[in-house]
Formats: sequence, structure tokens, C-alpha cells
Amino acid sequence: MAVRGEWPEDAGAHPRVLVEQACRVYGEARVAAWCADLLVLAVGYDDPGEPPLVWIGGAPAVDGLGVGWKEHWPRVWGARGLLYAWTPAAAPAVVRGLEDTSWRVREMCAKVARLRELGEAADVLAGLVGDEVPRVRAAALRALGVTGEGEHAPVVRGALDDREASVRQAADKALGQLRVRLDRDL
Repeated sequence: MAVRGEWPEDAGAHPRVLVEQACRVYGEARVAAWCADLLVLAVGYDDPGEPPLVWIGGAPAVDGLGVGWKEHWPRVWGARGLLYAWTPAAAPAVVRGLEDTSWRVREMCAKVARLRELGEAADVLAGLVGDEVPRVRAAALRALGVTGEGEHAPVVRGALDDREASVRQAADKALGQLRVRLDRDL
């Protein structure tokens, strides 16, 4: 059970620092589970049984999500929290988040899938190579370099002709990573 009165030392600190502090207060497994639950809307961002959102949202979350806030931010922050606190039980939430309606959530989940080397995300990541948002396409390609298999190589190769330079660069690097990791020409 969270103690609602506890707050980070500095709400303006880097997200890594905030999550590390949260882990000291609540434990890494608890923080990771909370982040995963936020990501898939299993808990509300203002649930009194959970830590205050400031632990992962930082200064922007201090006043809560009032008028003018985008509803996707708690999911983005939950996914971002999984970059710094992890439990393998969070993997299904990350894979599900790759299909979120918000491009920011999809992008952040691709970053988590890459860092955590979530092979189970590879097929969904391959689909994101066709996303309308270049940042999502690039993040998906970076993740495929780490998580993909031989069957994903054609999708990665196809992105070498993307209209966005950052996506083409990510595709080139991902293809190189796949070649090295799988020890074969693709």
C-alpha cells in the first residue's frame, strides 16, 4: 500500500532519478508493476492506493492532470518508468502498449522493448515500421535490431527507403545488428 504523503526529493529531477527514489520507497517490483498497470489502464493515475504520479511524471504531474492535459501522459510515464524499474511480469503490458492509440506511448514502449530485449514484441514492432509517425518507426526499427529474427529482416530492409532520414538510419543500423546477432547475411 502506498503512502500518499511521500514525495520525491526533487520533482524536477531526471526520470531515472525519480524512479530510483520511488524504488527505494516502494521497492522495484512494486514500482514496475504500478508502471505496467498505468500503461494498460489497469489503475487510474490518481488511484489513492498507488504512489503519487509525481514519482514517474515529475514536475508536470505535481498538479495532477487537470484541464488541458492529454490523457496519454500517465501511460507514457508508466512506460518510461519501465526503462528504470523492471519486472518480467511487465512484458505483456509493454507489448500491448505498442498498439496504443497514442504515438508517444507506442514510441516509449518500443524503447522499453529494445532495452529489455523483449523478443515477444518483435512481430508487433515489425508492424510499427509502417506507423504514420517517423519517431515510432525509428524506435520500432531500433528495437527490432535487438529483438527481431530472420523473418523480420524484409521489413527492416524495406525501411531503408523510408522518406525520413532518421528512419533510414535506424533501419540500416538494425539490419547490421540483426546480421551480427543472428550470424548470417540478411
